Amino acid sequence: MGVMIDGVYHIEDDPTPTSSGGEWQRSKSVVRNWITADGSPGPTGIEGYRAEADRYHLFVAWNCPWAHRALLARTLKKLDGMIGISVALARRTDQGWVFADEGDHTDRLLGVQSVHEIYSRGVDGYTGRITVPVLWDKKTGTMVSNESADIVRMLNDAFSTIAPAAPDLYPEDLRAEVDSWNELIYQTVNNGVYRAGFASTQDAYQSAALEVFETLDRADAHLAASRYLAGDRFTEADLRLFPTLARFDVAYHYAFRCNLKRLSDYRHLWPYAREIYQLPGVDKTVKFDIYKQGYFSPSEKRNPLGIVPIGPLVDWSPPHCRD
Repeated sequence: MGVMIDGVYHIEDDPTPTSSGGEWQRSKSVVRNWITADGSPGPTGIEGYRAEADRYHLFVAWNCPWAHRALLARTLKKLDGMIGISVALARRTDQGWVFADEGDHTDRLLGVQSVHEIYSRGVDGYTGRITVPVLWDKKTGTMVSNESADIVRMLNDAFSTIAPAAPDLYPEDLRAEVDSWNELIYQTVNNGVYRAGFASTQDAYQSAALEVFETLDRADAHLAASRYLAGDRFTEADLRLFPTLARFDVAYHYAFRCNLKRLSDYRHLWPYAREIYQLPGVDKTVKFDIYKQGYFSPSEKRNPLGIVPIGPLVDWSPPHCRD
């Protein structure tokens, strides 16, 4: 993945730091400015940026689930025409996330070849990992944020007066329930599949993998009597769970050894996932073949030969029948 120290990029061979017990540990995002309706500082208390049409840009990768969050928020909040995107290639190189010289994976905004160049331009003396999504301010030429949870929240809130009407993903009356699901889903599912896939001991892997399925089982039981996680409205909790579900059968089940069940084995969770996939515009954010390219990319520890499997073929088009 690579790392920057004081603004200088360093190639790093092992992107999976683990504890002494073999547990994989995710590094924290450090660029956490905020877009608000009036440009005031947001919840992090750091510099604020005013919400304006065609001022902001997202740097993403189709196979990254954290970037997928931002893409879903952009689509569901009807911001596609206000916020552009540049899409990095699925397979990283020793330069980390990179762009192509031509085609759909070219960065036409800044003309850079790699995401670490964006960090060099957007944050003075940046120290940390090079991740996507990146939310960029074209007006000041700076990075607003590289924290996907913050980006989802600001896309939901900040543009409400200048964007077409769209459902509130974080309604005030459901926030306690949404927050509860978010916390559980992040630790045991969104990050849990990585904790399983990148674990370096049997105990660490088994603990993480079992937590993944405990939470999926809980969600499946909950959805037997509830349309969405927080009730009858689609919320941020559903948005944050979906990227992991979309990648589950084609990537995590095999590449990360989360193989007790497939998503398609779940009685309620599978139709729920298909319902979200069939929401207007969501299918355009999902790229199953690219997920396989990314998660089965060459890795000395996990896939030395870099061979991408031809399956599974999962059909997300049948009616979800949840009406």
